[in-house]
Amino acid sequence: MLNDVLNLINPETIYLVANWGVIPFWLLLIFIPNHSITTFFVQSIIAPLLLAIGYSYLSYNLYLEKNILDSFELYNGINGLYSMFANETILLIFWLHFLAISLFVGAWIVRDAKKYFIPRIIVIPCLIFTYFTGPVGLVIYWFLRIFFSKKISFND
Repeated sequence: MLNDVLNLINPETIYLVANWGVIPFWLLLIFIPNHSITTFFVQSIIAPLLLAIGYSYLSYNLYLEKNILDSFELYNGINGLYSMFANETILLIFWLHFLAISLFVGAWIVRDAKKYFIPRIIVIPCLIFTYFTGPVGLVIYWFLRIFFSKKISFND
């Protein structure tokens, strides 16, 4: 039975679970950002921890297959990056990284918007942009935030 479960844990399954699994967290941020459920699930370590489990599992399997640093060609130019992402496991590790960081940024936006009393109608598009484009959503939020905080701050 354990082998059957382990056979289900593969990159495709991890991708689907992670990809669809973050959507409820984002919906909580969009629709009930200040609710205790959102605080418990999204503003805590729970979501990054769940993504980190998949990240760690994939990294460990990559380590078992070969030296994990052999395929790490991130700084060898764009061709090195392309060849690195040709490896399905490394691509998925970076995707999990992106999902975790984007969700962290979305949670920060919600906390920060609450601090400066920024209306949800303004925050929601920023969260959607953050979900789909990461840093672009954060920059859009930062520009809108200037009007509500009445200051330009690079280190808040």
